Amino acid sequence: MNLYPYNHKIGQKIQTDAIDVAADHAYLAHFQRSATEAIAAAEGTVIGDFATSATVPTVKITGFTNPSCPKNLTVTCGGVDADVKAVQVVIEGTNYADEIISETFPAFTVNAFSTEIGSKAFKTVTKVTVPAMDGAGVTIHVGHGEKLGLPYLLPHNTVIKTVFDNTVEANAPTVTVSATALESNTIDLDSALNSKVVDVYLMV
Repeated sequence: MNLYPYNHKIGQKIQTDAIDVAADHAYLAHFQRSATEAIAAAEGTVIGDFATSATVPTVKITGFTNPSCPKNLTVTCGGVDADVKAVQVVIEGTNYADEIISETFPAFTVNAFSTEIGSKAFKTVTKVTVPAMDGAGVTIHVGHGEKLGLPYLLPHNTVIKTVFDNTVEANAPTVTVSATALESNTIDLDSALNSKVVDVYLMV
């Protein structure tokens, strides 16, 4: 029998050894990503190469494959390097809670190929907008990165331990938190993801 998930946000208190002094009741959460979810970062997994324009923005609203789980995205330009302009790609979609979100990626470098890395965890992708380039020879593809989305609004980093493929990681992960934007709560393990189970232990 499955029990209904416990609500950690009701404001429960625990006693202390001081009279009339109580502390918030924190809970240890065990968050896991399966081997099929914690796959290696890769380019072009969300949408493969598509052409851009030198005169108008290029907008894609179909042809997406959503990430295996909420995670950050990457945007890569290719084709003709002399046509690359310092524009910022905008991606829209939803976060872990199915709320509509968007992210403006860092600008490309003029006349150079690059991959720009996003910081927000996307559950789905619904739209990609690429401003006009300096020429029509640039292609764009969107992939996924190493940052896994966390399903908690965290005011500060409460991650205690990470386990990768049943081995405790020696080095702490990189954790980004936000008390207001769920998509900005992410964890980047010290180990590179490669289709191995990930376990995260944190206080909530």
